Amino acid sequence: MVGIKAVNHQFGQVSLRFADWTIQQGEQWLLLGQSGSGKTTLMNIIAGLLNPATGQVHINQTPIYELSNAELDKFRGQHIGIVFQRPHLIKSLTVGENLLIAPYFAGLKQDRARVMEVLSSLNMADKISSYPTQLSQGQLQRVAIARAVINKPALLVADEPTSSLDDHNTAAVLDILISQSRLNRSTLIVSTHDKRVKERLSQHYILD
Repeated sequence: MVGIKAVNHQFGQVSLRFADWTIQQGEQWLLLGQSGSGKTTLMNIIAGLLNPATGQVHINQTPIYELSNAELDKFRGQHIGIVFQRPHLIKSLTVGENLLIAPYFAGLKQDRARVMEVLSSLNMADKISSYPTQLSQGQLQRVAIARAVINKPALLVADEPTSSLDDHNTAAVLDILISQSRLNRSTLIVSTHDKRVKERLSQHYILD
């Protein structure tokens, strides 16, 4: 379902080389490594946000870096859900409106019933008309996850989603990511250097 092969990225004189990686549909993986090991770089490459210097990434047999920029943007919107380290929500829009822009930018139908379905699965239906400034940190993270899964992506990636959370919210976010990936039949990759996360998923890709 996901494959990276001979991927290399350059930062000035620094070269990051990543071991080949094959992930089957529906699998759940941890991408592990210390700060500065290249986790975010690799996650951005897999998510179609950062073109590698060499190598290729295939998602559902599509070589994503052979697509035009416009094709890649559309492919990403329709097939990849991304949870960033911090929720990037538009403060002037309600929770429901923040979710509705995801299908809009992906060229998909805006479905208010789907928005309610996802929010209900995250126990956030009562916050549909709230604004981001009215939510707690844990609630913001749930909305970010809701936006990532709203289009039923084949691949769900989360980059350090627990780095700023306490133990209670860390456990809650991991539970949500795992359950949402199963509910939406999405392959899941979570990058982290958080020791609290390591025992939750058994398949590990480790960066030195």
